Amino acid sequence: MASLLDRADEFISEALAEARMSLAEGGIPVGSVLVRDGVIIGRGHNRRVQSGDPTAHAEIECLRNAGRQSSYKGTILYSTLMPCHLCAGAIVQFGIEYVVAGEATNFTGAQHFMKDHWVQFDTIDDEACERILRDFIAAHPNVWKEDIGA
Repeated sequence: MASLLDRADEFISEALAEARMSLAEGGIPVGSVLVRDGVIIGRGHNRRVQSGDPTAHAEIECLRNAGRQSSYKGTILYSTLMPCHLCAGAIVQFGIEYVVAGEATNFTGAQHFMKDHWVQFDTIDDEACERILRDFIAAHPNVWKEDIGA
């Protein structure tokens, strides 16, 4: 498992760059990248606010931008935040076997759901990931609550 985390900081930094793009666009700062064999094959950021699409979460946008794949076996999804049930459902549906989250403090996500469906995951407790979302939630609590269905 340690080898899967060898480049986690690098790929979480790429996901964080996506989160910053979302924030710059007036959206919720969550970003994600999909990696196969050490190469980013998809990236995305939360676009719910920007597009008015309630399903435009970072992980879903990342999968859309990765395009059709004959298989997701061997891919790793890196996200600044532990995926929610919507995104975890897509992860399970497409057979993504491993997720690395930058943080799960602001939102614990669907950890139990993923575990129950044999998805392995780690949280690296990245301070920058935690801070960008914490600051957003403090400034825009209603937008955040809308995003997580609260």
